[in-house]
Amino acid sequence: MTHFKTLASAAALTALPSLALAQDAAPGFDEIGPYIMTTLLFCMAGFLVFFMAAGFAMLEGGLVRSKNVTMQMTKNIALFSIAAIMYWIVGFNTMYPGDFNGYFALGGQTVLDAVGVSAADAALDYASVGSDFFFQLVFVAATASIVSGAVAERIKLWPFLIFVVVLTGFMYPISGSWQWGGGWLSEAGFSDFAGSTVVHSVGGWAALAGVIVLGPRLGKYKDGKVNPMPGSNLALATLGTFILWLGWFGFNGGSQLAMGTVGDVSDVSRIFANTNMAAAAGAVTALIMTQIMFKKPDLTMILNGALAGLVSITAEPLAPTLFGALWIGAVGGVIVVLAIPMLDKLKLDDVVGAIPVHLFAGIWGTIAVIFYGEASLGTQLMGIIAYGVFTFVASLIVWFILKAVMGIRVSEEDEINGLDVSELGMEAYPEFAKG
Repeated sequence: MTHFKTLASAAALTALPSLALAQDAAPGFDEIGPYIMTTLLFCMAGFLVFFMAAGFAMLEGGLVRSKNVTMQMTKNIALFSIAAIMYWIVGFNTMYPGDFNGYFALGGQTVLDAVGVSAADAALDYASVGSDFFFQLVFVAATASIVSGAVAERIKLWPFLIFVVVLTGFMYPISGSWQWGGGWLSEAGFSDFAGSTVVHSVGGWAALAGVIVLGPRLGKYKDGKVNPMPGSNLALATLGTFILWLGWFGFNGGSQLAMGTVGDVSDVSRIFANTNMAAAAGAVTALIMTQIMFKKPDLTMILNGALAGLVSITAEPLAPTLFGALWIGAVGGVIVVLAIPMLDKLKLDDVVGAIPVHLFAGIWGTIAVIFYGEASLGTQLMGIIAYGVFTFVASLIVWFILKAVMGIRVSEEDEINGLDVSELGMEAYPEFAKG
């Protein structure tokens, strides 16, 4: 045994020079660690935001009537798939074009890192192309999902999907480049950490344009009254809300865009805590307000209150204290409870409350940045207006073109029978009577 140890020691000593040379040649963790950890952050956060697609589908499926559930499921899986393809073909490199004029640069296809890329060829100052592309992709799909819920129960499938092609391939990436791609709003000092405006308000503006062009559902507004059209499954809607709440940790936490230092990891955890607090505050605020205003709590308002709290904190989830996150989210809850009846008075039929949640609360969240960030009110308002004008006008144009060329609304008979039967020939609940 002693002889063996002596031989082993001698062999180890002989190998030391070559080990030292290998160590000198290979980069240490200080060099590759940030790249590895940030890539991991993007992958994990991307998984969570991807799961939000299921959340949107369940929320919408629960809030529409049973005769339209299959249509919402079809729209949600189709829009995510279309967004994935369009973002690869043109969207990602349009949104992140590198050096450009700050307003518009049409990009080409996304090309991933080579298989088994070496440290010498990797972007060690950031993350892998694949992880960055995937993380940004799931955001654009969320934007399209916002539109899906608002225009539910009366829109044809194919015109909607064509709109998704334009929204995810061009409209969202172009406006997104103004802020996150180093464009003119970024240079001007506009601040939107994770997308209260860049993602949520954009989806809200596109939805508002669609609702205006489509018109309300049959019987929704009649003889000066608002006729409630209860959803098919509030348990499903509640599940969808919890899934969205979970996904939001990736949405906001991943937007730290770095996990290579103690400070970055700590900040990600701080974002998680603030995100959760804002959602809770929005839900509790809606719970209390609906009890006071309607004498009974309204579950759909509570669900949307939680989502409004999440949207509100998205523009600045890092800097506030937990109390700051609480009051920002609570204001979001107030906005939803007041805005949904207001839209009904204007005869704007938003089936799931997407416009109050994503547009109105998104505007509020973007303004709230001034209380904790360095952005000025004027700069924030400039960004809000720029995104609103561009997205709303462009969406109106696309919706009107689709309406003129192929029609976007189903017939009265088809709407009465339900889109599941008329558009798809497949019911979600075939064993039950139509609702």
